[in-house]
Amino acid sequence: MHKYFSLVKFSHTIFAMPFALIGFFLAVRISEVSFNSFDYWILVFVIFDMIFARNAAMAFNRWLDRRIDKKNPRTSNREIPAGKVNKNFTLLFVVVNSALFMFVTYLINPLVFYLSPIALVVILGYSYTKRFTWLCHFVLGTGLSLAPIGAYLAVTAEFSILPLLFSMTVLFWTAGFDIIYALQDEEFDKKEKLKSIPVTLGKKNALKFSSFLHIIASIFIILAGLFFAKYLGYLYWVGVFLFCISLIYQHKIVKHDDLSKINIAFFTTNGVASIVFACFTIVSLYL
Repeated sequence: MHKYFSLVKFSHTIFAMPFALIGFFLAVRISEVSFNSFDYWILVFVIFDMIFARNAAMAFNRWLDRRIDKKNPRTSNREIPAGKVNKNFTLLFVVVNSALFMFVTYLINPLVFYLSPIALVVILGYSYTKRFTWLCHFVLGTGLSLAPIGAYLAVTAEFSILPLLFSMTVLFWTAGFDIIYALQDEEFDKKEKLKSIPVTLGKKNALKFSSFLHIIASIFIILAGLFFAKYLGYLYWVGVFLFCISLIYQHKIVKHDDLSKINIAFFTTNGVASIVFACFTIVSLYL
């Protein structure tokens, strides 16, 4: 079983899940639903949908990239090219998780069910994008950015600008740190004619562009607090400060000529930032 958890990088759910929880509790707070009367099965459904979507997206990426991964020294030991996981089972795994994702959205409300195929197109379609566009980082960001607005819609079944501001934060934050991660494969991607910001701009300029995207992410997260101050207390701003510090930190430790700390920047820093920011935001909603 641990092979399949490794295949889908289950631990990477930590990036989007906290923002989905922000969207959920934000919707409960704004709709002023009583905790005693609210159906908390919706929260369970949201969590399961996040897991199923992540499983489908990552497994499909691993299945589609299996030949590329086999050529790349950095990824040749991944589950499918290394023969640890069967490629046909992986594709079946994608289909099952996609079906479960849509089934759970059906249990939530009609709106999220009708939108679920669009979500699947985005999160599965991302895997193709590096073959033809450097915008692949933004497609990944768009996929993760569906988390807060999707969770919000699960509760309210209505669109609102507030979860959209958080979604935009996730989009630019994710695109920024994905560019940092892609620095590792710049030379290989050039050789295989794959597209990315590092391939297009070079490592040094790619890092500058990533910094720019993280500045935009910071602006959106600040705008969320300013536009909806009546819902978000002072602890929200503590969370914003810590989140922004984490963005600065990862750009301090990763250099175009020294990529030794990419894993710390990519997973540890961003994972902790996501959890800490979500905790401060959710608590601030109810103080």
